Amino acid sequence: MPLDPLAKRLLTMMAAAGPQARSRPSVEARRQSLAKLMQFARTDAPDVRTSDGTMPGPGGELPYRLYAPASAGERAPGFVFFHGGGLVAGSVTTHDRIAAALAHVTGCRLVSVEYRLAPEHKYPAAVDDAIAATEWVAREASSLGIDAERLVVGGDSAGATLAAIVCQEAAQTAGLSIVAQCLICPVLDFEETSPSREEFAEGHLIDRVTIEADLADYLPEGLDAAAPRISPLRATRLAGLPTAIIHTAEFDPMRDEGNAYARKLLAAGVAVEHVCHDGMVHNFHAMGAILPQAQLVLSQIGEQVRRAVER
Repeated sequence: MPLDPLAKRLLTMMAAAGPQARSRPSVEARRQSLAKLMQFARTDAPDVRTSDGTMPGPGGELPYRLYAPASAGERAPGFVFFHGGGLVAGSVTTHDRIAAALAHVTGCRLVSVEYRLAPEHKYPAAVDDAIAATEWVAREASSLGIDAERLVVGGDSAGATLAAIVCQEAAQTAGLSIVAQCLICPVLDFEETSPSREEFAEGHLIDRVTIEADLADYLPEGLDAAAPRISPLRATRLAGLPTAIIHTAEFDPMRDEGNAYARKLLAAGVAVEHVCHDGMVHNFHAMGAILPQAQLVLSQIGEQVRRAVER
């Protein structure tokens, strides 16, 4: 299908606001750009209460924000959420509206985690934080009002990278029960150049220059980007992973790797609900002020997660 007219209008507006970067953006520019983009998210979760706290992490205390929808009972399903931003940008604050919306549509008590960012904290800091945060939520589930037996782990963009890695590692250890993984526009392969990365390298919200800059900031020199703990699509042990809810976008550079992961999981016997959204671009789910499809996909995710936690 062609690019959605409203998505096309957004891209035209962004191009008119400033020329696309031809050189590596600074970390500060990357962070400011994402913060501005996330302002297009809508707030349609008036029933969701929030509270902030900290949890112990490998490098010190990790801040988090707990979202509790009014519909949640004393022991609601839990959702550990990791924000996007290339593992360089983003925060609990930039993704506040998305986290609240996900809590609202899923009926989960959602814990949004402020994991450490590169380049100040290179790999494996974010991965270690994500694993530690998920384990902490499972341990402290009762005090958070969460049913530890109904735990979802998810994220968007590079946050979905972390969610996929957490689920792969949890499958190899005992004592951590994850019923579903929710991956929205996931980044799953830092090594391979796919056809979609080539086709949409410029002019489709996130460009090749930014992707390469994020990777350079995130990975220490000499590391193999194809390692499964960096590129979860490369994992070979996928049997037994939790149900996967995967949403990709037709005009997203990361489309092919998300679609490929859905196929690999299915081949390994994992239950998968996968939708590739026609005409959409990367991060479309977070632009509800402009794209009606953003509200539709969040509602769809809500239904999928509710089914998964009630199985």
